[in-house]
Amino acid sequence: MIVSAPSGAGKTSICRKILRMFPDLRFSVSYTTRLPRPGEVNGKDYIFISEDDFRARIARGEFIEWVENYGQLYGTSKKATKAFLEQGCDLILDIEPRGAKAIREHYPRSVSVFILPPSLSDLKSRLAKRGENAAVMERRLQTSLDEIREALWYDYIIFNERLDEAVDQFRAVYIAEKSRRDRCTERVEAFFK
Repeated sequence: MIVSAPSGAGKTSICRKILRMFPDLRFSVSYTTRLPRPGEVNGKDYIFISEDDFRARIARGEFIEWVENYGQLYGTSKKATKAFLEQGCDLILDIEPRGAKAIREHYPRSVSVFILPPSLSDLKSRLAKRGENAAVMERRLQTSLDEIREALWYDYIIFNERLDEAVDQFRAVYIAEKSRRDRCTERVEAFFK
């Protein structure tokens, strides 16, 4: 499941709650060149590496997708993604829209969910609470608006007005997608053998 959202939409909070609900659902930990924020754990929130290491991994073709955001590099490991899927796990990939399109090319059956705040004023308010200077906040807002324009090609859109309701909507999408006919064909065929 591809999950995208502008900064401040509540994507991380929703994903954390969903991951606790489903034991076979895993979170794809992205690589990044940015420094850890307070409380972030290497290998859990991100895999923090140097820019040189990241660029060497690009050259070796180790990423399904990678992008540059706010001067930092972010990427999704081909090897880790493949390993999770081979173990029969479902995977949440927290990726911005450019990366989401690349994931769709590699995994056409993936499901994409875009999470939005209730309104533009809520988005501005949430970004302001991050305590960044005005220039950084304005750049984040502009990037967020550009990302929101991409929401219309996603399979599902969830407005995060109330966290518990947004989590319920995400849960419903996940459960419904697990039951799609095309995902159950092999099991149905095995039923008759």
